[in-house]
Amino acid sequence: MSSSTLPPSEPLRIGVIGAGRVGAVLAASLRAAGHEVVAVAGESDASRRRSETLLPGVPMNKPSAVARASDLLLLTVPDDMLSNVVAMLSASGAIREGQYVVHTSGRHGLAVLAPAVAVGARPAALHPAMTFTGTEIDLPRLAGCVFGVTVGDAERPLAERLVADLGGRPIWVPEDKRALYHAGLAHGANHLVTLVSQAMELLSASGAERPADTLRPLLEAALDNALEQGDAALTGPIVRGDVETVRDHLAEVARNAPDTLPSYVALGRATLDRVVTDGRVLPIRAAKIRDLLDAAVGTAASTRTS
Repeated sequence: MSSSTLPPSEPLRIGVIGAGRVGAVLAASLRAAGHEVVAVAGESDASRRRSETLLPGVPMNKPSAVARASDLLLLTVPDDMLSNVVAMLSASGAIREGQYVVHTSGRHGLAVLAPAVAVGARPAALHPAMTFTGTEIDLPRLAGCVFGVTVGDAERPLAERLVADLGGRPIWVPEDKRALYHAGLAHGANHLVTLVSQAMELLSASGAERPADTLRPLLEAALDNALEQGDAALTGPIVRGDVETVRDHLAEVARNAPDTLPSYVALGRATLDRVVTDGRVLPIRAAKIRDLLDAAVGTAASTRTS
């Protein structure tokens, strides 16, 4: 039975190209939901180990063979590789008319799948707003996960079905907003990891034996408050207009973790802009704090070039 005539409840024959952290986990979840994962393509040793653990018994094959064996081709390759993979598979005849071709890139929408559409494939962009380890730990995390979906009207039922089978819920992202949608996620999650790592390094330098344990309750409360209240959740010396505390922070960060100083200053400026706009910091105090931040950047730059 061709993919274009599959009944809504018919299990799909799914092929996965890119057995990375995302691909292997999504494939395992779809398999648990009753679909048949027919083959996986992955080049690295890590991909092979991941596939053996999460998808036991599923053969690994070349990308073209995986595409030919599947009703639904799931492309979970890095963003910058996606267009080349689609073009190669389409030109080789591995992608066929009526076949579903779904990618998981946050940045890309449907345009990147144009070569597949040109040979009659049915495209969808389906991005999980989740961070992955590539292990079984990720499987229960899919419950309630939001998927950023971009599809045409004809493919919308398939996208809804896949997201439901994965235990998630869809949000519909316009084609021209994909990069903005993805930037919001990356800024909130990827940069958060950098921020937390830097904070733990500062605490370690201060003598804290378990910086993660020190930060965890504070960060959990701050995140919950920020998600509930937005800017109203801001606290700390900049919000209070504590000029001398900010001065001491900048000096200690510059002395103990100079690589962290630029991000401390950048976030300090962003915080200051927000609390000045809503009137929580008087302009005269805001000006003093801004001068300190500007001077710290100049000092860091001269130190790096000297």
